[in-house]
Amino acid sequence: MKYLLSVLFGAMSYGILSTIVVTAYGEGYKLGEVVGSQLLIGFLLAWGLVLYTKRREKRKIGAITHSESTLTGTPAKLNWKKRGTLMAAGTPAVITGLLYYESLRYIPASLAILLLFQFTWIGVLIQAIRQRKRPNGVIFLTLLLLFGGTLLAAGIVEQGFTKFNFIGVGLGLLSAISYALFILFSGKAVPMVHPVYRSGWMLSGGMTLVFILFPPHFLINGLLWGDLLMYGFLLGLFGAFIPPVLFAFGVPHIGEGMAGILGASELPVAVLLSSFVLHEHVSLLQWTGVGFVLIGVALPELLQWIRRPKTNQACSI
Repeated sequence: MKYLLSVLFGAMSYGILSTIVVTAYGEGYKLGEVVGSQLLIGFLLAWGLVLYTKRREKRKIGAITHSESTLTGTPAKLNWKKRGTLMAAGTPAVITGLLYYESLRYIPASLAILLLFQFTWIGVLIQAIRQRKRPNGVIFLTLLLLFGGTLLAAGIVEQGFTKFNFIGVGLGLLSAISYALFILFSGKAVPMVHPVYRSGWMLSGGMTLVFILFPPHFLINGLLWGDLLMYGFLLGLFGAFIPPVLFAFGVPHIGEGMAGILGASELPVAVLLSSFVLHEHVSLLQWTGVGFVLIGVALPELLQWIRRPKTNQACSI
């Protein structure tokens, strides 16, 4: 149960981000300031955890030298080539954040999160192209539920296409493509390295990219020491620090399939906060669409569990 809850809370943390970003925009902060402060705080928290983990492991190892250590991913085994690979692997996540946060300037947060969730079928499409294998009937049914649910949840059935800002919609879809690529490549980037060290170096790469695109003037003009520090801390805590740590703790024990189901909790949390905190209108038909999207995300894993032999199910319980 603790592993299930850790993944659930990690996904719910992601759902908080859009509300914080929209609130920061309302205070007059810009995209580079919001993302830059988020990654700076995430970077500091992640490397604080790295130092803590390093000291704890040194106590466990005791008299054993680093060359004899069985700890996977210690700094002694992480050369600069692997560090560079991890830093590069962290950039798609930053690009996703930039596109997603910028889309919030043009479209409601409830719509932006739905567009981001299109990474599910985009990932399936990319995988099918790479493997040159046609998706099966379950995947097609899943994609149909996701597409139909998105049309309902986005309000397109009620309002049509004319009331939507196509710049914001385009940015939201691009964020979904970027996120699908991040999922595809991040898991293959030096997978033998300890998750804590992987997170630290991936955040380092992401922060470097953001500071190149948006020079961190807020570090020297005093802006960071205002409300931006609060927004950056919340975004860094709930977006760059807590989810990776909780996922690294829980996913290996529950499997990627169940993690994908629990990860869908990000969607209702984001829509719920958009409704109650940002006062965006979310109709009953839109909530129905959210339900279809959640069913679509969970369907493949649920069908696989149902078809699993009962003996295996009993053993897994």
